Amino acid sequence: MATSSSAQSSTSGKNARAFISPSDLTFAWDGCHRCLWLKYNHGVSAPLFMPLVGELSALQEAHFDNADAKSVAPALPAGRVRDRGGWVKSRPIEVQGRETPYAIRGKYDLLMDFDDGTIGIIDCKFQGRDTDKSDFYAAQLEAYAYALENPAQGDPQMVSVLGLLVWSPKSPQGNPADGYHLNLNWSWRPIERNPAALTRRLGDFIYVISGTTPERDSGCEQCRYISQRREIFGNE
Repeated sequence: MATSSSAQSSTSGKNARAFISPSDLTFAWDGCHRCLWLKYNHGVSAPLFMPLVGELSALQEAHFDNADAKSVAPALPAGRVRDRGGWVKSRPIEVQGRETPYAIRGKYDLLMDFDDGTIGIIDCKFQGRDTDKSDFYAAQLEAYAYALENPAQGDPQMVSVLGLLVWSPKSPQGNPADGYHLNLNWSWRPIERNPAALTRRLGDFIYVISGTTPERDSGCEQCRYISQRREIFGNE
């Protein structure tokens, strides 16, 4: 996808963003592109509250602090968890050989050090059901890998493993006297490296956020709410 002729315009707004969040390459991209454009050009996005998900994810990450790789998932190569909750930032992204104003910046869950000198990125997921969503999250994890292999500062690191560590509720146990706990299902969902797919996604993503305002998505609940509110209150 070619970059828009107005590629620089998306960073001219007061609250414009120059950093692409890896998670936006999945959730936001699959949603309303008008809302995506507003977020990157004007810093406007709907509030999102998921306090329980955040707490559960934090517990999951902390459980594997400095853990041996095999205790995280037996299929992993020999190694250890080096870090959790760290930030990555890439150099400016190139699209069709031209540097754009954008770079990737995001926060991974678990960073692995393998004995062969490569590293791995594991995203911890706490899902309601044990379903395979590796295809959906592939672009997000590939973006973390891109930032580590093309860092804004420091030496590149070779990423050999991407994957999801999924926990889902199985059954409660316990009683009022002794307390309760929750039995969990777990799954390791490896994600095959696909830098070419990320390149395509980034090209399309940058084309959208650096171009003119997209048409309203008729299926977007946020856009529908804004439209209905305006019909009632006008521009108040």
